[in-house]
Order: sequence, then C-alpha cells, then structure tokens
Amino acid sequence: MALFHSAHGGNIREAAAMVGVSAEDLLDFSANINPAGMPASLKQVLLNNVAVAERYPDPDYQQLHQALAAHHQVPADWILAGNGETESIFTLVKGLLPRRVMLVTPGFAEYRRALQLSGCDIVDYALREEDGWQITEAILDALTGGVDCLFLCTPNNPTGLLPDASLMHDIAARCRQLGITLVLDEAFMDFLSDREGFIPHLAENRHIWVLRSLTKFYAIPGLRLGYLLSSNTQAVARMREQQMPWAINAFAALAGEVVLNDSAYQKETWEWLNRERPRLRQALENMPELSVWPGVANYLFLRCDTGIDLQQALLRQHILIRSCANYPGLDARYYRVAVRSASENDRLIAALDDVLSDRDRAD
Repeated sequence: MALFHSAHGGNIREAAAMVGVSAEDLLDFSANINPAGMPASLKQVLLNNVAVAERYPDPDYQQLHQALAAHHQVPADWILAGNGETESIFTLVKGLLPRRVMLVTPGFAEYRRALQLSGCDIVDYALREEDGWQITEAILDALTGGVDCLFLCTPNNPTGLLPDASLMHDIAARCRQLGITLVLDEAFMDFLSDREGFIPHLAENRHIWVLRSLTKFYAIPGLRLGYLLSSNTQAVARMREQQMPWAINAFAALAGEVVLNDSAYQKETWEWLNRERPRLRQALENMPELSVWPGVANYLFLRCDTGIDLQQALLRQHILIRSCANYPGLDARYYRVAVRSASENDRLIAALDDVLSDRDRAD
C-alpha cells in the first residue's frame, strides 16, 4: 500500500504531517530538483517584471519559442511549449491518438495515465534486473507492426540509466522502418554536460518526438515549463491548435526566455553534479545492505535488502526519499534518492548509516 496519496515525489506537505513537522523542516530527496535553487538571474528578472501578471501572455508565446529554438538550433515551428512537461505529454498523446503503445517499465507514471485516458491499448516492455535495468537489443525484436508508438525515458526515471547511443539510433531506425512513432522523454538530459540527446537528429527523423523540461534543471517546478519538439511541423501545428489558450503563465514564459542564457548557472550545476553524484553513489555502495545502480542523472536508484521500510525509517529522521513500490515491475525494496548539496548528502548518508546499523543491531 502506498504511503502517500500522490504517485510522485515532492509531496512534502503530506510527508511532514505524518511526522508532525512543518514542510520546511523536511529534507526532500524525493524530488529531482537542482538544489542550487532558481538562478539568481531569473529571480531578479521576475522581481523586475511583476507587472507582466497584469496582462494576458502572448497567445503564441513567440519570444519563448524563439528562445527555445535558438538554444537548440532548430526552427521555432518545431517546438510547442506547455505548462510543464507533464502537460506536454498529455498534449502529445491527444494529438497523436495512438492505437497500441509500448511502454518501457519501470517508467514515469504520467505516460500511462495520459494513454489510458486516450483509450489506446498499452503493451508493457519490462526491463530486467539481470540486465542491470538497462535497455538491450532485445527491444528491437519486441517492436512489431502491431505497435504504433513507443515511449522511452532517457535517462530513465527512476533508474537514471541512459541507453547506449548506438542502440538509440537502432531503435529509431527500427521504429522508422515499421512506421512506429518514437517518443523520447529527455526531461533530465540537461544534467548531462556531455550528451545532447536526440534533438540534433530530429531533421532526418520526422517520426520522433522529444519531450523536455526546464523545471528540474533550473529549479522552477512551481512555475511549470516544458516543451515538445518534432521536425513534423504540420503535426506540431495541429497540436498547437488543440492546446488550451494561455497554457503557460507569464512568469513561466519569461523564465524560459531568461534561464537558457545563464551559462554560469549551467556550468556550476554540471560541476556540482559531477562532483556530488559519484561521491554519494560511493557512500551508498559502501553500505552492504544497499545495491546501487550507476545512474547518470541527478538521482540514484537503489535496492534495500534489509526488509525494513527505508522511506518510513528515514522520514522519522525528517528525510524524505522516493519509494519506487508503485512503479510497474518494482516492489517495496526499491528507492530513488536525489543528489543534493554536499551537506545535505552527508545528512542522508549519516541517516542511512544510523537506520541500517539499527537494523543490524536488532538482528
């Protein structure tokens, strides 16, 4: 039974109430948000432009789309921004109207919810622990003419693993050959300083759609801003016509125009993650009760073999981690932890040491 009502991380209000503290007193490792916080450049722009709330946003969000296009070096008519990437998922499913979709599991819950609302058939393709939870070439044989759409999260959520680049191109080619629409969720790709994702290859792959998020890397989940990209401009235009008017608030649209130019913030984020992720991973791997996978994003996926509820045990120490028990294909042994600042990561490591040593003493 799930501990929280929400199917996602970041539910600090409900978690804090369970242990009788305020939300501010809870250290949240359940949501994969940049611990640097909102860029200072954006804070200043928002403070200086409070008056944008007094008028309607541009219904076409022209400046936002031009900023995104310039950032990715693609035409603006390839892009459709939305109220967070989740809204873009629902927009995409509504526009594509697939009949039979393959979902890689475990994976982000909102793909399934959007697809179920559309009434299509869903085929699960289960990743296996014996394969290191990694996609292998076996998926190529699983893709058949009976499937007309494939959803892939790269890096995967919750495992943080990224498929081999050559395999990604093989999957793209297989989908093109069979007339399968390929949807690539690259919500965490910005955290990888050495990878561009599939956007540079969209021109020759009109069957591919890429989903992106700005809320995680730039720590603006409350503003909500995501977008989809495709070189199939006619299809993008149809989805734009179906989108609810003023789907993006004026502050979120302004954020998208500003943050992409903050190269100092981007560099500092990459340096932090390249330093803290391996350090946190090594500390977790040193705990014999835990198995940890080599994720490349700003979170780590692990299994706890002690039989205790690790989420509840840490919550009593005012630390919230993400239980993965509600992901298809996983159970209550699996968890996801965000990578946070050095001091916060140290606090998590100490709490885990305490919780797991208590278990050892009890045994």
